[in-house]
Amino acid sequence: MTACIVGWSHSKFGKLEGTLEDLIVQVAQGAIADAGIEPSDVDQIYIGTFNGGLDEQDFAASLVLQADDRLRFTPSTRVENACATGSAAIYQGINAIEAGKARVVLAVGVEKMTAIDSSAVGKILLRASYRKSEHFTDGGFAACFDVIQSSYFQRYGDQSDATARIAAKNHKNGSVNPLAHMQRDFGYEFCRNVSEKNPIVVGQLKRTDCSMVSDGAAAVVLTDTQTALSMKKAIAFRAAQHVQDFLPMAKRDVIAFEGPELAWKKALAEAKLTLDDLSFVESHDCFTIAELIEYEAMGLTPKGQGARAIHEGWTEKDGKLPVNPSGGLKSKGHPIGATGVSMHVMAAMQLDGSAGGMQVHDPKIGAVFNMGGVAVANYVSILEKLR
Repeated sequence: MTACIVGWSHSKFGKLEGTLEDLIVQVAQGAIADAGIEPSDVDQIYIGTFNGGLDEQDFAASLVLQADDRLRFTPSTRVENACATGSAAIYQGINAIEAGKARVVLAVGVEKMTAIDSSAVGKILLRASYRKSEHFTDGGFAACFDVIQSSYFQRYGDQSDATARIAAKNHKNGSVNPLAHMQRDFGYEFCRNVSEKNPIVVGQLKRTDCSMVSDGAAAVVLTDTQTALSMKKAIAFRAAQHVQDFLPMAKRDVIAFEGPELAWKKALAEAKLTLDDLSFVESHDCFTIAELIEYEAMGLTPKGQGARAIHEGWTEKDGKLPVNPSGGLKSKGHPIGATGVSMHVMAAMQLDGSAGGMQVHDPKIGAVFNMGGVAVANYVSILEKLR
């Protein structure tokens, strides 16, 4: 790959004051400053936001120009691919660099989700399902993953202990992430049991099984490898693979996660690596059952045996393959358009050695798996420090 991340910025995630524009401006200015470039150096801008009615301000592409007057007239394009929107923005930047159409790209991911009530948010997020036939009346998008969890448990047995341990792991990791929405270590017992503070959301999914509705933004500056060699820091894409699957759940075995599995296989092949070569993974734990199945999709365990990875501590921060040392979406929050960019920033911080309390020991190569919809839009990036 020819693209590198040479600067980044990340807002806190949570229920935030300010507007969508404020979030965009904050991280755009931050990433440009972090890269040590001038706004006039940016050749193209890509911004990822799902919106769909979450915020009354649409046409977000031009809002990035509000970060600095010197960005005026810079080509800026909005992209969207459900919960993988942020990665879609980054990959458009990579494509522009590899095509020789740009030397420096600014990629921004953003979402403002808390300005409307939660029931409205749920209805909007359901637009990422196949509305022609997938009619979920309760639970919003969580209902899609309740179907997945129920199907998985029916095929492989009740894995509620494993999903609770995933929740506990990610909340423990997120408790030391100052950018996370929820910075609290709840422990396994709390995550395992239904209670007044951990109620059922829909079906068998508890609150601790579901990522949170959050506001937030993140941005990265991308450039080619030759330019990156002169920058103060550079995290290179060793692989970047995007696999898109059918939208209707009825056209797929929804617990097989075939799209994620193929994206992982293609990325590892492109990087000429195996899973054993990775130091950590930031994986898309929109729901705890998703992370469990993702263990299988990445090849960490055979099908139906994902629980082994969490029960034996493989994916803990000190395990053989730490998964979500940032706390993941479960603790960090899931502002839809920001998530993919955030995951890349978290991975870059690990490789740069600037992850603070989240830091894993001596990471060499990291990976990001960002998923849109129910394993529909699947992005796998493999990253390493350039020097």
